Amino acid sequence: MAGDNQAMPRIVAAQMLAPDAKQFRIEAPKIARRHRAGQFVIVRVTPDGERIPLTIAASDAEAGTITLVVQAVGKTTMVMNDLDVGDEILDLAGPLGTPSEVDDFGTVVIVGGGVGTAVAYPVAVALREAGNRIIAVIGARNRSQLLFEHELAALPAEVHVCTDDGSYGRAGLVTDALQDVLAAESIDRVFAAGPIPMMKAVAEVTRAAGVTTIASLNPIMIDGTGMCGGCRVSVGGHNRFACLDGPEFDAHEVDFDLLASRNRAYLEGEAARRRELHPCEVTVQVGGGEST
Repeated sequence: MAGDNQAMPRIVAAQMLAPDAKQFRIEAPKIARRHRAGQFVIVRVTPDGERIPLTIAASDAEAGTITLVVQAVGKTTMVMNDLDVGDEILDLAGPLGTPSEVDDFGTVVIVGGGVGTAVAYPVAVALREAGNRIIAVIGARNRSQLLFEHELAALPAEVHVCTDDGSYGRAGLVTDALQDVLAAESIDRVFAAGPIPMMKAVAEVTRAAGVTTIASLNPIMIDGTGMCGGCRVSVGGHNRFACLDGPEFDAHEVDFDLLASRNRAYLEGEAARRRELHPCEVTVQVGGGEST
């Protein structure tokens, strides 16, 4: 599927948000008109390239554009981050997935880890527009990796920042800040997006507090339509397809250990593909696949 029409989607704006994360604004009028918070697109950059899922960070129906944030994790995302304004995307299919459940819940905590904050941001926007009070707890390895702090504050949201190395905000994990928020006031719902270990830890914290928690999962995907079965996740002991039934699920029902195991299945092959681009590199970052 080649975008919205016969012309390939064109990049109209691009900027680096962090050393390995780049934001793109891409012409995709049909997708922009239909997009709802929580949905994603499947992207193919080159004719022989793989298809990767990327969450839509924002959309502008009037301008006919969508915004994607891409972290250079594997070969395809590294190739995509080499693109710039005026370049075209070979394939762009979407919007896919079930939109986020948006209602006036009350006070909602948005937890974002690394590039997962770009996944959480559109959900925060939709929930704020629905009348919720938003508290954001966001984290990254260091200050340079932190995303969407100012955008969240402008919603407005109360923003708590954590960095692993203490270079900015609070030193430590997002779960530490989350525990403090839960102890200080009544929270109606928590939404989490980020690395699998982080989401698992968030789920355990909120399980103890009895707070409904939604996690945006990031399994390996191929077609994004449920045909390949590659995005199977175990939720409440049942198989679900993240591309159709998700990507958002009750975090207390998700088997995060199985999800992490499946996402590691192609780690060796991905390391080899990365070395094609960077021959001196001998390791590959372990994360939740190439999805944002």
